[in-house]
Amino acid sequence: MPRTCAELEKIERQILAPYAQFSGDTRGRKYKEAPPEWRTQYQRDRDRVIHSRAFRRLEYKTQVFLNGTGDHLRTRLTHTMEVAAISRNIASALSLNSDLAETIALAHDLGHSPFGHKGETVLARLMKGHGGFEHNQHSLRIVEELEQKYPSFNGLNLSWEVREGLAKHFTAYDHPGKRKGFDAKNSSLEAQIANLADEITYYSHDLDDGLDSGLLTEKELTANVRVWAHAAQLVKKQYGKLADESRRYVTIRTIIDMQIHDVVETSERLIKKAGVQSADEVRLCAKPLVQHSAERSKLNLELRHYLYKNLYYNPVVHQPNQRAVKLLGELFKYFLKHPKEMGASSKKRLKKLGLHRTVCDYIAGMTDRYVMQESERIFGKKFDIV
Repeated sequence: MPRTCAELEKIERQILAPYAQFSGDTRGRKYKEAPPEWRTQYQRDRDRVIHSRAFRRLEYKTQVFLNGTGDHLRTRLTHTMEVAAISRNIASALSLNSDLAETIALAHDLGHSPFGHKGETVLARLMKGHGGFEHNQHSLRIVEELEQKYPSFNGLNLSWEVREGLAKHFTAYDHPGKRKGFDAKNSSLEAQIANLADEITYYSHDLDDGLDSGLLTEKELTANVRVWAHAAQLVKKQYGKLADESRRYVTIRTIIDMQIHDVVETSERLIKKAGVQSADEVRLCAKPLVQHSAERSKLNLELRHYLYKNLYYNPVVHQPNQRAVKLLGELFKYFLKHPKEMGASSKKRLKKLGLHRTVCDYIAGMTDRYVMQESERIFGKKFDIV
């Protein structure tokens, strides 16, 4: 017989730590629904995120390299899937709710604009004085309002705990503003895991993509980045001489493993020291309990500075992205003047949300390639990716 939701909740209480966020203790959803039959609440949330249109659009949104630059380079979707996998890994190691951690990870970038963080910067500037734009907050707007799939409510009607994770999501890149209704000092440990898994993921895959593109070299990384040098040394000691592709892959996998081990060991120590006995006690803690060690944080900062200097602001990456975000600004201004040319669902929201917010929602929802297609249609400009 299939396990019921109640049986799955009972299993959670048997195997998870007391400070995990149990699905049976959810604060619920904005719109009341019958409980899922053979899934937990957070498993239902996960499936709703995966089936959303915003999730599918991530396939054609930039991570670092402009979408379409190379078949093997990460997109916002592949980044998200890697964050989800690492989140589950860390949550399982700490006896926390891996379904909740995975769901927050899968939803954390739903609100990202086209062309990555540079696109977000442009939208924030254009929305100054009109409520601003920040992609974490926009992720919440998508799951609470903009997705239009269900007959009884707008949005995806996700559980409070998933929305809390989005409201409080932050990394070195992301600094969301305060959101009413999520006033606790901290979020669940599962949400904290999604934050760090995001950082672990982009450090590792940006190294991989940088090497794949030829903008980074193993020789330079060994000389300048201690995280890489240490991992490369371990790989050489264990495997000896390897083919180039295999050596790079195993070195990056080793970096990920070292990051995860550091987070699990450090967090386990901090959780024990805090003495928390429930998810709500975790929320009362002044600082996150899921952290890197001080030494690992220092090493990661060194890696981050190196990637900014040698990858993110490399002309090969930076210049196409700058040209692309210029299109974003031009389209924004065009639709301010021609709002009737937006999609039907956007036009319906004009009266309720006002012109600027409606245009911002419309532009933010676009994929990179749709921005390019619209630019060519409206302005006759064909965008050359390289």
